[in-house]
Amino acid sequence: MKNFYGAVCVFVGLLTFNCYGASQVEGVVFHDENGNGKFDRKEKGIENVYLSNGTGLVKTNSDGKYSAYIDEQDDILFVIKPSGWKPVRDEFGVSRFYYIHNPSGSDDEQYRFKGVAPTGKLPKSVDFPMYPVDEPDTFKMICFGDTQPRTQEEVDYIAHDVVQELVGFDAAFGITLGDVVFNNLALLEPLQELVSTIGVPWYNIHGNHDINFESADDSNSDETWARLYGPNYYSFNYGKVHFVALDNIAYDGEKRYHGELGEEQLAFLKNDLATVPKDALVVLLMHIPLNTTDDQKEVYDLLDDFPNNFTIAAHWHRQAHFFLDEEDGWMGKDEQHHLVHATVCGSWWSGAKDENGIPHATMADGAPNGYSIVTFKDNDYSIRFKAARRPADHQMNIYAPEVISSKEASATQIAVNVFAGSERSTVEMKLGKNGIWMPMKLTPMFDPYYVELKKLEPKLPKEAGRPLPNPSESTHIWTANLPKSPKAGVQLIQVRTTDMFGQTYEDKRSIRIE
Repeated sequence: MKNFYGAVCVFVGLLTFNCYGASQVEGVVFHDENGNGKFDRKEKGIENVYLSNGTGLVKTNSDGKYSAYIDEQDDILFVIKPSGWKPVRDEFGVSRFYYIHNPSGSDDEQYRFKGVAPTGKLPKSVDFPMYPVDEPDTFKMICFGDTQPRTQEEVDYIAHDVVQELVGFDAAFGITLGDVVFNNLALLEPLQELVSTIGVPWYNIHGNHDINFESADDSNSDETWARLYGPNYYSFNYGKVHFVALDNIAYDGEKRYHGELGEEQLAFLKNDLATVPKDALVVLLMHIPLNTTDDQKEVYDLLDDFPNNFTIAAHWHRQAHFFLDEEDGWMGKDEQHHLVHATVCGSWWSGAKDENGIPHATMADGAPNGYSIVTFKDNDYSIRFKAARRPADHQMNIYAPEVISSKEASATQIAVNVFAGSERSTVEMKLGKNGIWMPMKLTPMFDPYYVELKKLEPKLPKEAGRPLPNPSESTHIWTANLPKSPKAGVQLIQVRTTDMFGQTYEDKRSIRIE
């Protein structure tokens, strides 16, 4: 979906712009009191609501009216949802906060996947109904990394592995951080129907596998996405938090891509953040990790004026926390927390199937597939990882031999993979009821269990499951040696960890000492 590719625009100040070769659009953002979706004479407009064409922003006046410019051939105008209001949502929980202007349409018959149908002549008034809603200062967001199904069978994996346990969960909304599907865009709709059973509004980020790879270039690669979800990038407010959904997939053609926002999206981000109070929490959501995006420095420069910020991506199919500083180009007062999130599909639905017919899908860093619950409170946040179909307190794996001699104890290394751990986590271990808690050391390494899984694969029949990817170094493994000369018998190795948010988890594993 193009934004101003055929228009020449001159910005006047920060939030207004004049465009040549573009169409002027007018309308109203209003309180739809009777719920009919139309602006009726007695209904009131909502003032100070921002709208964007993907580059500049305009603001509604005291009557809720606005005037903007959009490309006369192909563009999207969207509302930046203010706190305390919600837009129209369809039956599958997708917010319809935008208007697509594409008079000729983009539904090219040469492509397998449908694009945007012709929208025809620009209406005299493009209006956006909104509805008041209570938005508390403390709320939860469900966060999915790559769901990425290839087939309907893999959509069904998502249903039974993740979605079922979330039905009815008390969250404000959920979001999928890109690679919603795996190249098969026909699965976007059945997957959205499935996710809607959770019962909360849902947002989606554009990923590299959500591209129509039949398109020769970037300009038409996202038309199926536009038909279903509207703009590739946008922002919205909830409570005291400002969220910006970014599209950092630059399609190079011939199934090649790289991480980049580009000039227009950076202009949008700059104009958007200019409307946000400096003490607000700003959350940037994207697919490719920010620290591997070409124009990361430009993003840092726009974000570092906000002391309360958090950025999150997926894409890597492993989990890692980064705390960016001056060496990384971040010049903010405090380090910038960037989370590369675990994926729902884990290792692309690889690995042997369990008793329920679902691949275990362990990621290459040894962490299980799953999702997170992010809790926001005023301008702060905390994250709790949830392994798919596991108890909520399953936060680590302890690797130890089954049996050792007492003489070998002090040379026996115990490894603990804390799935959502970071360099700001503390991890301790003790042996037996009367043991002394000992600090464990963060030790980037291959996960021992995962290495064993890979060794077993040649012995499995092909129908057991898709081969796992090769191991990747895990950034969340801690190690320590057992104490010297422990008592013989079955002993419990106990581990406890406290994360950067003050959340403490405990686990244990037995070891036999001879």
